[in-house]
Amino acid sequence: MLRVAVILSILYIVFSFYGFQAYKTLFKGPIAQWVYIGLFSLVLVFLIIKLVGYKPGSAMQPSTAIAGGVFFSFMILAFILSIFMLLEDVARLSVLGYGKLNGSTELIPSRRKFMSGIALGIAALPFGALLFGMIKGKYNFKVLKYTMEYDDLPDAFDGYQITQISDVHSGSFDNHVKVAYAIDLVNEQKSDVLLFTGDMVNNKAEEMYPWKELFSKLEAKDGMYSVLGNHDYGDYTTWDSKEAKAANLEDLKNIQKEMGFDLLLNESRYLQKGNDRIALVGVENWGEGFKAVGDLKKAASDISKDDFKILMSHDPTHWEKVVIHDDYHYHLTLSGHTHGMQFGLEVPGWFKISPVQLRYKYWAGIYEELGQFINVNRGFGFIGYPGRFGIWPEITVITLKKKSLT
Repeated sequence: MLRVAVILSILYIVFSFYGFQAYKTLFKGPIAQWVYIGLFSLVLVFLIIKLVGYKPGSAMQPSTAIAGGVFFSFMILAFILSIFMLLEDVARLSVLGYGKLNGSTELIPSRRKFMSGIALGIAALPFGALLFGMIKGKYNFKVLKYTMEYDDLPDAFDGYQITQISDVHSGSFDNHVKVAYAIDLVNEQKSDVLLFTGDMVNNKAEEMYPWKELFSKLEAKDGMYSVLGNHDYGDYTTWDSKEAKAANLEDLKNIQKEMGFDLLLNESRYLQKGNDRIALVGVENWGEGFKAVGDLKKAASDISKDDFKILMSHDPTHWEKVVIHDDYHYHLTLSGHTHGMQFGLEVPGWFKISPVQLRYKYWAGIYEELGQFINVNRGFGFIGYPGRFGIWPEITVITLKKKSLT
């Protein structure tokens, strides 16, 4: 951790100094230049202060995450400025070298305000977006509604409504009022069933203690069901013993039960309406490159191949690598995990783009493969970067409809 912090600090200083060359080309006055130097210095000092005493593997306080987010935002700003300055310096040195070869006595050309202006304008876009994401975006909850039609949906479930939330990451929350608003927003959907698809915490069950009462207000007519995500197992923090880690997981399971969730650990349940029913299947986490303890065969051992099936599986790579190729036909899978990387550009129904698609083929919204569907929820909370821009926190509402035969 210390080595990484030192390397990042050195890069930050180098980028900040080089980026300053663009800034001082545009702003000649000493006051303006000292504003730049002061801001970048304060950000670095703020981060160092917040990291003093922090033990790697322990839970990170929201204020420390914010300090890291601000640091990252300023580093991105300086990095982009540095790239432009580097390109201009290459051009300036090339002009100088060409002139020397032809006997010119001219000195190296001065920096151009035009290039520095372009650099600062372009760098300001992601810088402003990242700061906005931390101030406003992380609680900019959106309700996304889909209608899914199936020709074999049991008649009694025509119009059945599902609310899905995922990736709460309660250890990152820092605003009770905003989270309470989101809980009310979930309940306002008045869905038949509420499904939570994993990552209740960042690392430890205790992160949920301040939010337990609030999340206990969630409700749905036919109950609430949940599965575990990769963060719920406590694999990304340090423990005094294996027993302490195991006790933490049991604590989290109990918390979910006390909040009203039926936690499915490679298990299934039936949702019943009259003589009709649909199978709800929940697996433990299975992810490519992550914890893979989900057992689809075990989870579906008590249901029929002919049942209409909804699967809850935290990581969409499980759907891609296992589920769609299984002997059973899973009509709808609900996942999360990717967060849409919490940063991107999206106009729902038109286009979406995020760096996360370099890692995940299925990363946000509805997809279809082999006649089976998945919804990848963009996540309720946030982790790492303490904000969201463009890929907003999501509450999904899915209405099941019987496809007309005419």
